[in-house]
Amino acid sequence: MDFKKLWKTLNSLYERLLIFVLIIVLLIVSYCMYDAWYVYKHTLDDSILQYKPDGTSANAENSPITDDMVAWITIDDTNIDYPVMQGDDNVKYLNTDPFGEYSLSGSIYLDSRNASDFTDSYSLVYGHHMEYGKMFGALDDFLDRDYLRSHTDGTLIIGKNAEKNHSLKVFASMKTNAKEDIVFTPGDSAEICSYIKDNAKIYESEQSERIIGLSTCAEGDSSDRIVVFCYILE
Repeated sequence: MDFKKLWKTLNSLYERLLIFVLIIVLLIVSYCMYDAWYVYKHTLDDSILQYKPDGTSANAENSPITDDMVAWITIDDTNIDYPVMQGDDNVKYLNTDPFGEYSLSGSIYLDSRNASDFTDSYSLVYGHHMEYGKMFGALDDFLDRDYLRSHTDGTLIIGKNAEKNHSLKVFASMKTNAKEDIVFTPGDSAEICSYIKDNAKIYESEQSERIIGLSTCAEGDSSDRIVVFCYILE
């Protein structure tokens, strides 16, 4: 047996295998970069603001946003300025944009168990955690006390044609587990107020107002959630 020839053949095979593995790794990395770019590129941009309800019938009639839109939420001086959708379940708008098209970034949406006019004492709104503060990626910052105190104001416009307009007041934030029933069971819950007071990372005030919770995934652990709580002011 010619060991030199065998060794040379094995070296050649090894080099080819190594090149093949490197090409596969390069393709995977390239796909991940493309996927991240694609998701970010197709996240709702500022152009959707042209469909923000202003109380005129023309604005509502000309909007391409579907009739599943129940509100528009704005938190001042953040990127949160989006329509709020509501489906028959809590899956539809995970990967559907407000225009009814498939989108990995989905929509901001109200829990399907909530009243669409936000008359429940506790309403829960979800959104994907996107980079650069897009969608509900901006909620991270509310875990900082100074940031929360300087970003307390917002607006909730209810109805596709702005039938009602409420001010929002951010008053608390927390990181919690997705299986925490008290937080993630919306409706007329008397328990949520005391739970927020006892468990919030930041808690600023107590008022007898309806509450809206804004929920998104926390980075690094899919079972963790960041929830920011606002009062819906009459």
